[in-house]
Amino acid sequence: LILSFFPAGFCPAVILTAARCFSAEYAVSTSAYSSPAKSLGDPGITPLSPSHIVKDSDADDAVEQLFLVVVAIDFGTTSSGYAYSFTKEPECIHVMRRWEGGDPGVSNQKTPTTILLTPERKFHSFGYAARDFYHDLDPTESKHWLYFEKFKMKLHTTGNLTMETDLTAANGKKVKALEIFAYALQYFKEQALKELSDQGGSDFENTEVRWVITVPAIWKQPAKQFMRQAAYKAGMASPENPEQLIIALEPEAASIYCRKLRLHQMIDLSSRAPVNGYSPSDTIGTGFTQAKEHIRRNRQSRTFMVENVIGEIWSELEEGDRYIVVDSGGGTVDITVHQIRLPEGHLKELYKATGGPYGSLGVDYEFEKLLCKIFGEDFIEQFKIKRPAAWVDLMIAFESRKRAAAPDRTNPLNITLPFSFIDYYKKFRGHSVEHALRKSNVDFVKWSSQGMLRMSPDAMNALFKPTIDQIIQHLSDVFDKPEVTNVKFLFLVGGFAESPLLQQAVQSAFGSRCRVIIPQDVGLTILKGAVLFGLDPAVIKVRRSPLTYGVGVLNRFVEGKHPPEKLLVKDGTRWCTDVFDKFISADQSVALGETVTRSYTPAKPSQLVIVINIYSSEQDNVSFITESGVKKCGTLRLDLTGTDASVPNRREIKTLMQFGDTEIKAMAIDVATSKSVKVGIDFLNY
Repeated sequence: LILSFFPAGFCPAVILTAARCFSAEYAVSTSAYSSPAKSLGDPGITPLSPSHIVKDSDADDAVEQLFLVVVAIDFGTTSSGYAYSFTKEPECIHVMRRWEGGDPGVSNQKTPTTILLTPERKFHSFGYAARDFYHDLDPTESKHWLYFEKFKMKLHTTGNLTMETDLTAANGKKVKALEIFAYALQYFKEQALKELSDQGGSDFENTEVRWVITVPAIWKQPAKQFMRQAAYKAGMASPENPEQLIIALEPEAASIYCRKLRLHQMIDLSSRAPVNGYSPSDTIGTGFTQAKEHIRRNRQSRTFMVENVIGEIWSELEEGDRYIVVDSGGGTVDITVHQIRLPEGHLKELYKATGGPYGSLGVDYEFEKLLCKIFGEDFIEQFKIKRPAAWVDLMIAFESRKRAAAPDRTNPLNITLPFSFIDYYKKFRGHSVEHALRKSNVDFVKWSSQGMLRMSPDAMNALFKPTIDQIIQHLSDVFDKPEVTNVKFLFLVGGFAESPLLQQAVQSAFGSRCRVIIPQDVGLTILKGAVLFGLDPAVIKVRRSPLTYGVGVLNRFVEGKHPPEKLLVKDGTRWCTDVFDKFISADQSVALGETVTRSYTPAKPSQLVIVINIYSSEQDNVSFITESGVKKCGTLRLDLTGTDASVPNRREIKTLMQFGDTEIKAMAIDVATSKSVKVGIDFLNY
C-alpha cells in the first residue's frame, strides 16, 4: 500500500506522491484525469508542521570511530598515489614508498594511473609495473591483454553513469568500469596496509584505517557515488560502516593544505614582478628550478612536517577574506572559491565548484592531432590498435618533453619515435616517416637523423595554447561573478600547475587582481590536504549544494494555476499531482550537518506503509517531478506493520534530509514507535 500527503494545519493540500508505478496505463494516457497518482490508492498523510531547517550537527551522527591512521588516495587521471598520517602524530604526513620503474625526465612520487588485466580478465599489475610489463609483451601476445590508462575521465564524461558502465581497454575490449576502479583501489589498499605493517612490525588491519579518496569537485553526484561503491567493492569500507571512508573534494583538500603553508614552502609568482629589467618569465623559470632542486634534495625523506599553526600567508587573511583554488590536474580543472571564517579558520564555499575537462590531457590530444595532420588519421588509428604498446611508448616520450616546455625556452624539443612506428608507417604508406614530414605543411616539426621528431619551442607551446586558453577564459568568467569580488589569493595546485606555461598565463591574466601562489611540491598538495581532511573532517563548514532536492507531492488543484493534465479527482477532491516540493535549492549554502525536517500523519490509521520518493535536478526552479532533468534519486519506505495499534490517531511521521557532506542522507521516523528507515541518496540505480 502506498501513501500520499495532506497539508499543514488544516485541510488536505499537500500529498507526497509515493513510489510512482510506471504502468503503460498512465504513461500513454492523456485524459484530463490521467496522472501517476491514479494508481496510488487513498491519499493518506497530513503534515503536522511546516518545513523548517535545523542546524543540527548531531542529527543521527554515528559515534565517532577511533582510527589509528588516516590513508588518503589521490586517484588521478594521469597519476595516482597515497599518503598517510598516524592520528597520534598528525603533524607528520608520510608519502608512499618510491615506486618501481619511473620515467626519464619525470620525477614524481606518484605512479601512472594504468592497470593491466590478464587475457582471462584477472588483475595483473598497476602503475609503472603494468605499463612496463605491457610494453615488453610481444605484439601478437599484447593484443590479448587488457591495458587501461587515463580511464578516470570516463566518470566525468559519461552522462548516464551506472554500475554497468563499461571501459574500453587499449585492445578495444570492454570491462565494467566498477571492476577496474575497484581493482585500482584494492591495489592501493594492499600497498598501504603492507607499508603500514612493515613499518609497525605487525599486521595492520583494515578496520584501523580511515580512508580518504579524492574526487574533482565538478564531478556530478553519480560519479562521486560511483567512487564510494568501487571502494566498498575493494573492501575499504562497507555500506554498514560508511564513516570509514570519506570522499574528499580535490580543491577542498588543496585549500586545507594551503592554510598550513610557510613562506619557504611556496612560490609567490606575484612577488616576481618585472624589477630591474627582469621579465616575469625569467624569474618564474629560475624560481621553479630552485623549488625543484629543493624538492629533489628532500626526495629521500618521504615525511613532511605540517606544523600545527596557520601559515604566514594565511595569517594575512582576515574574517570574510576570499581566495580561489585552481586545481589543474591531468583530466580536469576544478575552480573553487572559499571564504575564511574566524576564529578557527574554517572554510566556507562561496561559489559552487566549476571547471571542466581542461587538464593536461588536452595537450596530449593536441599532439595526437598534430601526428594525424602529419601522418594521416587513418594511420594513427590503425597504429593505436595494431601496436598499442608502442603508442603508449610514444606518449611517454612526449610526456617528458611536455614537462620541459617553458615560456623562455629557445632550443628545440626532441621526441623519440618508437622503431615500430617508423617500421609500421613504411609498411602502411609505402614511404618513410621523413618523407611524410617533408610532404606535410607542418613546418615547425622536423625530422632529425637520430630518429626523432624535432619540435620548435613555438610548436610545443602551440599544443598547450587551446587548453590554457580554456582555463584562463573559465577563470575570467569566475572572476566576473558578483560573489567573487575582492579575491586576495589564487592558489594554483595539481600536477598541471607544474607547467611554467600555465603559471605564466595565470600570472599575466590575474596577477593584477590577486596574488598567485604555488605550493612547492604542487603535485602532492591534494594528497597532503586529503590526509589533513581525514584527520579533521569538520574543517569544511559550509558547502554549496550542487543540486536542487525535493519530494513529489500532491497539492489542492487550483484552476488557472495548475496545468489541466495534472488534475486528479479522488473522493470528490481535486488534486494537482507530480508537484515538486523543494527541500533545498541548487547553489544554496548548506552548513555541514544541516537537516531539513518535515512532519506528516497518516489520515487513516490503517495505512501502514509510507513511501516517499526523493528527486533531484540541476535547475533551481522546478515545479513538477515530470520536468526534464528531474531524476529520482531515493526512496524512503517506512513499514509500520506489526506496530502497536494503540498509537495516537494523529501518528507523526518525520522526514529528514541531512546535507553538507559529500554524501546526503535521508530518514523517515515514526515518532510514536521510534521506528525509522534510512536511505543514502542514490544516483546510480534509478
